[in-house]
Amino acid sequence: MKEKGLTHLNDRGEVHMVDVGEKDVTARRAVATGRIQMQASTLLMISDGEHPKGDVLAVARVAAIMAAKRTAETIPLCHPIFLTRVEVAFKLDPEHSRVDCSVITETRERTGVEMEALAAVSAGLLTNYDKCKAVDRGMVITDISLMEKSGGRSGDWSRSP
Repeated sequence: MKEKGLTHLNDRGEVHMVDVGEKDVTARRAVATGRIQMQASTLLMISDGEHPKGDVLAVARVAAIMAAKRTAETIPLCHPIFLTRVEVAFKLDPEHSRVDCSVITETRERTGVEMEALAAVSAGLLTNYDKCKAVDRGMVITDISLMEKSGGRSGDWSRSP
């Protein structure tokens, strides 16, 4: 069963952008995470600030923010929204030889910010890969996940530990 307004198909079965005009403007927040696994030597280059391409995490942070702001341009049928906050955090994990990324996105809109958070994590980790691929082509990006969302008609949700 399709509930009106919760499908990307119109009455003729054609793809369209969902009409969110009737929805209330509310505070909405999403948190997404992911990680990139790499060689210990690559992580050391990043942490010591000795990577030949400069501050990898600074560039990745800007890429993540830009991706969040432009999500509607890259994800079909995603609504363009005004973001009130994008916070990007990278945590170096030497024990597991990886960089963990966490993104918080917030808005006051008629639709959520989950896609913006997920796009930001993806772009941040892909930028890490791009900056480090010359020294470590075996890196693996994993576990990109929505961890929580709040606001909107569907209410709050969080991933169980």
